[in-house]
Amino acid sequence: MTLDAIMALSPMIAVVTIRDARHAAPLTAALVAGGVPAVEITLRTSSALEAIRAAATVPGAVIGAGTCLNRAQIDAAAEAGAAFAVSPGATSTLLRAAKGAAIPLLPGITTASELMAALEHGYDRLKFFPAESAGGAAAIKALGAPFAKVRFCPTGGITLQNAPSYLVLGNVDCVGGSWLAPEDAIQAADWGRIETLARAAVAALAK
Repeated sequence: MTLDAIMALSPMIAVVTIRDARHAAPLTAALVAGGVPAVEITLRTSSALEAIRAAATVPGAVIGAGTCLNRAQIDAAAEAGAAFAVSPGATSTLLRAAKGAAIPLLPGITTASELMAALEHGYDRLKFFPAESAGGAAAIKALGAPFAKVRFCPTGGITLQNAPSYLVLGNVDCVGGSWLAPEDAIQAADWGRIETLARAAVAALAK
């Protein structure tokens, strides 16, 4: 799938960190049932790739690999079944290497200079991170004038309460957030709660 197609699936991409790979499939199924098919599983735990492999088997799910820092991680995620990769930043080395990967990369940027560097490498679909501490919706709105063709998925400090201020912007396609899958709900295997949170978010944030 293209990044455009992935970013158009719902108003948000669920960002989750999974410590027990056995949680991956039921967690993903709950998010999909709630209307959030795009799930970014961060590569922050030793079970992340196993979790991606399990989550990718859930019907209707589109799994991403987050916190990708190099080409080897992108390749490993693709082999595990990920449909896209996300990075917190964007070095020239990573941007060059990712062009030949099997799955598309959504690179992270914060500044106009980083955005220009991404454009030089052919990337115009970007993650704005960390969104809230880097200026929030006002910063993304300001970037829209000089970079009209760039589309964003802001993440970092996004909540159900502040998400509308981002989604109303013409250059924001979706937001990324971890509020859809709270750690305590995951540890308690409370998949019903996660489905309810996802369903409520989609209802509140659909454009």
